[in-house]
Amino acid sequence: MTRHRSPKCPIRYGEPCTACQPGTSGPNDCQLVVLVREDPELKAMMREMIARHRAEDTHNPQA
Repeated sequence: MTRHRSPKCPIRYGEPCTACQPGTSGPNDCQLVVLVREDPELKAMMREMIARHRAEDTHNPQA
């Protein structure tokens, strides 16, 4: 039996993709994801945000 895995949103760390942009089926065709990945400043901000969340996750592991 195979399990269907929900894709994660690359913009909202740790959250599943909700196809929040009209006409998308996931992160692979999301224009918001494209915009963030193509803009150097937004991409840097996203990397910083992800790094902060990962640091918080390592300091506060859930049991």
